[in-house]
Amino acid sequence: MAMEVEDSGNTSLPTPALEVLEANNELSLVEGNTSFFNGANAIVDLYMATTGCLILGGDNLHSLFPRVAIHALGISIDGKSSFIIIIAVILLPMVLLDNLSIFAYISATGCVASLLVLGSILWVGALDGVGFHQAQTTTLLNWKGIPTAISLYMFCYTAHPIFPTLYTSMQKKHHFFKALLLSFAFSTFIYVSMAILGYLMFGSRVESQITLNLPTHKIGSKIAIYITVITPLVKYALLLKPVVITTESWFPSKYMKNVVFKIVVRAVLVATQVIVALALPFFGYLMALAGALLGATGSLTIPCLCYLKIS
Repeated sequence: MAMEVEDSGNTSLPTPALEVLEANNELSLVEGNTSFFNGANAIVDLYMATTGCLILGGDNLHSLFPRVAIHALGISIDGKSSFIIIIAVILLPMVLLDNLSIFAYISATGCVASLLVLGSILWVGALDGVGFHQAQTTTLLNWKGIPTAISLYMFCYTAHPIFPTLYTSMQKKHHFFKALLLSFAFSTFIYVSMAILGYLMFGSRVESQITLNLPTHKIGSKIAIYITVITPLVKYALLLKPVVITTESWFPSKYMKNVVFKIVVRAVLVATQVIVALALPFFGYLMALAGALLGATGSLTIPCLCYLKIS
């Protein structure tokens, strides 16, 4: 929906998602204490979300290639950790780019990718012998998992901080409510459908990523896994860009045009994410933490505080 931006006479390709995030970040960091915390909250949220992309890719590639490992200089690195490092090395050149226009357009295919993943999983369940019978041996409600489930849903629905900037960037602002309703309806359809399929196909054995439960020798499984890996990684550099801009702004302005400085800062930033991904390799818990701590703060607590401030 952010693709609907005004033409300001710039002939270069627009980067709608990037502009939205950057504008929100810049405004948040200069407008008082509450806005500062809102901006800082958004940056940390993006940092954790992009770290989750590395974990997601490492998990799924390891499920496809379980025998892959790195052995060098007397050091052995297990398969999942190896893939996290390999993915980070592949993504680093993208992070070093200043113009991410092409990634903004590619990331717009996320809706199609979500439908393809859902269709592939349905295919595996219906045609590849997995079936939909696990619900008979699994309790419908697990009270112990409620806090984690709520946190995960909070993470999935916490786009509120970018709504004002998204609205102002739209050329046809009267379509904002329709775009918002369509986005939430589509997201809810995907989330609910995936939850139902996971429950029916695997019951209590379902992993934090349903793709980890799929039989890797099936074509449908491979399609779902590869799309699950590729889609977040395409968005990685785009989502990390506001974090990069904020990090670089901490240093004196004389370094802003120094190419070596930018390379070092961005390489160190990606390296820290690799360290976090290796230290906290549980995708579900990382996303739950982001949803409960950062998502709830940015989408519920801070807006309520702002309302109390102006009322």
